[in-house]
Amino acid sequence: MNAARHAGERLMTWPGLSGGRAYCGTDPCVRTGTQEIVHFHGENEADVHLTNAMIAKLRPALKRSTALRLRAGCGWVTVRLDTGADIDLLVTLVSAALQAVAGLPDEDGTGTVRDPCTRQRSYAYSR
Repeated sequence: MNAARHAGERLMTWPGLSGGRAYCGTDPCVRTGTQEIVHFHGENEADVHLTNAMIAKLRPALKRSTALRLRAGCGWVTVRLDTGADIDLLVTLVSAALQAVAGLPDEDGTGTVRDPCTRQRSYAYSR
């Protein structure tokens, strides 16, 4: 089983989370209500919507991880899923993402995305 599928199945056991198709048109995503929390790019990569505010708060810890990529001006963090520890990191970040999006308004259902994922941006890495 690939790492993305394993991570997605693990997250789908959480109450309040549901599956769907990501706004950026990639493979499956996991959402809470209408807020997309995580989606997968291929078998070994996931984007987590932490929000800019949560990334600013966690930036020192996030920058220490070699499994993460941060992009300037983007509220999404890319997680490389190579090991079981990377999946554990993803799960931890999803917990933080749930806290971060709790105060955000629900999407309006028009498909408009306020904070596009890393694949929809052309920013340079912030490292």
